[in-house]
Amino acid sequence: MSTHQAAIYVVGHKNPDTDSIASAIGYAWLHRERDGEDAHAARAGSPNPQTMFALKHFGIDTPILLEDAAPRFKTIRHGIAPLLPSNPLSDAWRLSAELGRAVPVVDENSCPVGMVTGLSVFKYLSGHLDMADAPFRALIGVPCGEACDREVPKFSANDRVSDYLSSIMNSEREDFWIVDSQGKYQGTCSRADMLHPPRTRLILVDHNEASQAVSGLAEADVLEVLDHHRLATINTTIPIAFHVDTVGSCSTLVAERMRMARLTPPVGVAGMLLSGLLADTLIFTSPTTTQRDRMSGTWLAWMTFGVDEAEAGMHDYGMKLLRAGADLTGRSAEEVVNADCKAFDAGVVHFTVSQVEVTNFQSLIDRMAEVRKALATLQEQRQCDFSVLMVTDIIQNNSILIGAGQGRYLERMPYARKGEGWWDLPGVVSRKKQLLPTLLGMLQG
Repeated sequence: MSTHQAAIYVVGHKNPDTDSIASAIGYAWLHRERDGEDAHAARAGSPNPQTMFALKHFGIDTPILLEDAAPRFKTIRHGIAPLLPSNPLSDAWRLSAELGRAVPVVDENSCPVGMVTGLSVFKYLSGHLDMADAPFRALIGVPCGEACDREVPKFSANDRVSDYLSSIMNSEREDFWIVDSQGKYQGTCSRADMLHPPRTRLILVDHNEASQAVSGLAEADVLEVLDHHRLATINTTIPIAFHVDTVGSCSTLVAERMRMARLTPPVGVAGMLLSGLLADTLIFTSPTTTQRDRMSGTWLAWMTFGVDEAEAGMHDYGMKLLRAGADLTGRSAEEVVNADCKAFDAGVVHFTVSQVEVTNFQSLIDRMAEVRKALATLQEQRQCDFSVLMVTDIIQNNSILIGAGQGRYLERMPYARKGEGWWDLPGVVSRKKQLLPTLLGMLQG
């Protein structure tokens, strides 16, 4: 295992949108350039079509997938060069003395055979040799395969360490195999390694709620939070840098920090931040938009399109970006309701709010029954009281709301009902600033 400082993963929320992915890319770049840190952009889910459009447009690689931040066995792996069963015990003796660890023995296909430990050697010698007569050379010349412990438990490299802590606490063993998905040797680990695994180091962007964060958050070290949403904060064991501000996108906050550091991002990074900003503010038409968003947008457009073409380039690209996210062709109802879904709590009431952008409502009104069925499935899977989908027309800057769940909550919706399970939201385009406060007020009132 390496002893250098662990990498930092900059990651947004589950079901990431363009702003979440873009701010992770930009903030990881800033931490590398400004602070010299080993920071990497990550994602806690699959990018949506709009984000994929932006990544392809600017030639940026998709951030690495971080499905779970809990320590895995691969993070505590000791890649000791293994011996073959035919190697003499003397080889294992020397290697164990050098490393102070059990020595792995594998076959020609790299499959674990056993481990040579002090106890396994003692048992073999006690049972097979006359120690009073046999010369020392004979004692250590037997094949390793005959003197190893063949009952050592195996753990997959991608398994969570915490899932097996209770079982190893009840075991007298000190050493264990780590194997890949085919059962091939990857390394070894000890009980001490399992009890004190290195914790994943995270910077959270575009969210500050545990319910929206990468799984395994409680087993990771959160170093910093940069966000522009309501406070519903995570718990940390140490003080951290925590910044939440009232701007239209997290990409704006990243861009401002680049300017304060007097750093000019590459075109691709600037373009992604501009994408996140334009997507979250609906090209500055959302009520969440601030003057700071407009200033950062202009600065990023200079980096992306050049000063002379900044305004025209930003507008033309922004419309292409929004339309890429509004194209529902080939997307199932399940994909639509799950793609940008966030969970919220209002006291004992648990609910989800998904959002999708379209160029006209009819494309989803025609699929109303299918969409409501998908919402009902989502509500059941998430064990929510209700689930709603906010459908936003990016051309008309209006929305409709489609819902499924317990009737006593849906009946209280403070909007004009258009049909069974759906409502009209004239002028509402922001989930964060317009819809969510209304829903929370309804539930808490």
